[in-house]
Amino acid sequence: MRAPPRPLPSASSGAVQRGGADKGGNVNGVRTQPHGRRAPGRATGPVGRLTRRREVAELVAEAGGGPLRRTLGLTQLTLLSVGATLGTGIFVVLGEAVPQAGPAVVLSFVLAGVTALFSALSYAELAGMIPGAGSSYSYTYATLGELVAWVCGWCLILEYGVSVAAVAVGWGQYVNELLQLTVGWTLPDALAAPPGDGGVLNVPAAAIVVLAMVVLLRGARESAVVNTVMVAVKLAALVIFCAVAFTAFHAGNFRPLFPLGTAGMTAGASSLFFSYIGFDAASTAGEEAKHPQRDLPRAIVLSLGLVTALYCAVALAAVGAMPWRRFEGTEATLSQVLVRSVGGGELWPILLSIGAVVATTSVVLTVQYGQIRILFSMSRDGLVPGLFSRVHRRTGVPRAGTVIVSAFVALLAALIPLGDLADATSIGTLFAFALVNLAVLILRRRTPDAPRSFRVPLAPVTPLLGVACCGYVMYGLGADTWIAFGAWMAVGLAVYGLYGIRHSTLNRPAPEPETTP
Repeated sequence: MRAPPRPLPSASSGAVQRGGADKGGNVNGVRTQPHGRRAPGRATGPVGRLTRRREVAELVAEAGGGPLRRTLGLTQLTLLSVGATLGTGIFVVLGEAVPQAGPAVVLSFVLAGVTALFSALSYAELAGMIPGAGSSYSYTYATLGELVAWVCGWCLILEYGVSVAAVAVGWGQYVNELLQLTVGWTLPDALAAPPGDGGVLNVPAAAIVVLAMVVLLRGARESAVVNTVMVAVKLAALVIFCAVAFTAFHAGNFRPLFPLGTAGMTAGASSLFFSYIGFDAASTAGEEAKHPQRDLPRAIVLSLGLVTALYCAVALAAVGAMPWRRFEGTEATLSQVLVRSVGGGELWPILLSIGAVVATTSVVLTVQYGQIRILFSMSRDGLVPGLFSRVHRRTGVPRAGTVIVSAFVALLAALIPLGDLADATSIGTLFAFALVNLAVLILRRRTPDAPRSFRVPLAPVTPLLGVACCGYVMYGLGADTWIAFGAWMAVGLAVYGLYGIRHSTLNRPAPEPETTP
C-alpha cells in the first residue's frame, strides 16, 4: 500500500523549520488554511475534483522533508541544466533546421532563445518559491488545479521521454560517424536505424539509454559528477569546432539571408526550440538542492545564457563554413561541416565526433534524470502508481521508476526516426512553458506577499510575452505533430479519468492542524 501523505508540520512547535509552519500558520511566509477549515484544494463534486489544487505551503513543506538527498550546489545545478540542454540542437537537430530556414537559422536560434528566456524567467521565480521535484507540474497544481496539472505533467512525460529518445538517436549517428573515421566501417542500417529510416532496430540508441540508467541508479551525487566531466568535454568540443570552422568562413553563404522567407525562419525556430529543452532540468532537482531558494533561479538563468551564446556562435560558424543547401540529409552535422569545408585531414572530425558522443551522452543522462523526478512527484500525489515514488534506502533513487522509464525511452529510441521525435518534443515543451507563465501571473495575484527569491522583471508583461511566444512557435509546427499531440493528450485524459482522479491524495480529507491548549 502507498503510505499516506506526510501532514503539514504542527503549528504548535513554535519554531519555523525548513518547509515548516510558524505559530501563525504560515509556511515560508505563505498563509495556510485556518484551523478546522477544509483546504480549497480538497474540493468535492465533479467540477471541484477537476479544479482542486495543492496549496503552495503544502508543496513547500513536502519538499522540505522529502526522501531525496540534498547533495547539489549551484555549480552542479547549473551544469545539470547545461548538460540537459547543450548538445541536443547543435549536435543533432541543426542538420534538420538549416534546410528549413537557410542562413536565417542563426535568427531561428535567437527567436527560439528569446521564447525560452521568457519562460526561463518564470521558471526561475517559481523554482525559488516552490522548490520541489515536480517542476512545472507542481507549479500548475498550485495554481490551475489538478486536471491542468495532469495535462502539464503528461506533456512533461512527452517532453522528457521523447527528448531523451531523440538525443539517443543522435548519439547513435555520431557513434557511426566516429567508427567510420577511425576504423573505416559502420554498423549496418538494420542495427543502426529505426524502421522508418530503412532499418530494423536502432541498437546504439537503446544502448545509451540503458547505460544512462545504470549511472542514475547509483545516486544523484554520482550522476552529477559524471555529468560535470561530460559537460566540460562538450564545451571544449564546441570551442574547437568554432575555432576551426571560422577558418573557412565565407560571408557570401549568408546571402540571401531569407531564401525561404520569414516563414522558413519561424519553422526553423519551432524545430530548434527542441534544442532549448533542458534549462528547466535544475527545477526538477529542487528536493536534491542544498539551497534551493537561492540556487535554483540562478542555475536556470545562468544555464540558458551560456547555452544561447554557444548555439548562436556554432550556428554562425557552421553556415559560414558550408553553404546551407549542403546541410540537406546530413547526419552528425558538425563533423560533416569540417570534413566537407575545412579539410586538413580527419583529426578535427574525429575529435569533434568524440565530443559529440560525450555531449549527447550527457543530455541523455540529465534529461532522463528530470523525467524520473517528474514521475516521482506525480506518483507522490497519487496521479500515477506509487512505485514511481518508492525511493531506495541506500542510494536515495526512485529505482523502480528509473528502470521503467528507461525501458520505455529505450524502446522509443530504437523504433522512431529523429525528425518525428524532435517535433513531438517541441509541442509538449511549449505547452508546459505556457502553463508556467500563466502560473506566475496567478500566484502574483493570489499570494502577492509570499517570499520570492527571484521575481520576473516587468511582470505581467514578461509572462504574457512568454505565453504569446510559445503559442506563435507552436503555430509553426506541422499538422502531423498536432495530430500526434492530440492523440497523446487523449490517452493522457483517459489515464487520468481511469486512474489519477480516483487515486489522487486530494481525495483524502485535509489533516487538521494540531492546536495548543
